[in-house]
Amino acid sequence: MKEWSKTWNASKSPRKQHKYRYNAPLHIKKKFMNVNLSKDLRKKHGIRNIQIRKGDTVKIMIGKFKKRTGKVTEVDIKQSKVYIENIETIKKDGNKTRYPINASNLQITELNLDDKRRMKNKKKGEKENAK
Repeated sequence: MKEWSKTWNASKSPRKQHKYRYNAPLHIKKKFMNVNLSKDLRKKHGIRNIQIRKGDTVKIMIGKFKKRTGKVTEVDIKQSKVYIENIETIKKDGNKTRYPINASNLQITELNLDDKRRMKNKKKGEKENAK
């Protein structure tokens, strides 16, 4: 396994940036999975972005499925990919397969607020913005 540096600050080199993100432990990779909120959600909750979760409704902003919306069915932290229902690609043999999308290419249009911890974290963000 390759080393992951806790003390690494930054680099202009894409090679080093890629290595840092690829080799990061899962608790750090999870923080890379933040997604922008839509304008009305920003006003309502007082935060700009939040970690994506299963059950959120998202709009795809970039890529071949641009402007399509759907619910998140799976968040793969290890691969840093998000899977959305009804977003599929057709393979050469005719089978359909789920299409992985990078979290940075999404925008949350509706939050899944079933989890109490997520509500608590959201309220923290509101308090910080009020200061």
